[in-house]
Amino acid sequence: MPKPELKFSRDHLWVRVKDDTATIGISDYAQEELGEIVFAEIPEISDEIDKGESFGEIESTKTVTELLAPISGTVTEINRNLENNPALINEDPYGSGWLIEIEPLDLEELGDLMSPEEYDSYIEEK
Repeated sequence: MPKPELKFSRDHLWVRVKDDTATIGISDYAQEELGEIVFAEIPEISDEIDKGESFGEIESTKTVTELLAPISGTVTEINRNLENNPALINEDPYGSGWLIEIEPLDLEELGDLMSPEEYDSYIEEK
């Protein structure tokens, strides 16, 4: 079950903001739907990402899925552990399977995202 401090996009990405940093990853629901994740293409440090725009891809044994930024910002950290072990996304999507950290440009964009309860209702409708 997701932690209450997370916000979710309709594209199944989560955001956790702490201090001036937003961590982004894919939801447990998304990793289950994708199946075994074999590769994650994510941006480099200092890259800019724009809300609603592609910032990378997740490749699984089933498909390739485009990652759409839930909020805008500048990449400050990437999860280098995914290079050698992309299965971390499957194993711990809300912990060690995170994708990137950014310095958000506009925290008001978080208002467009769903709470964990809203996200649960959203995926139940699918």
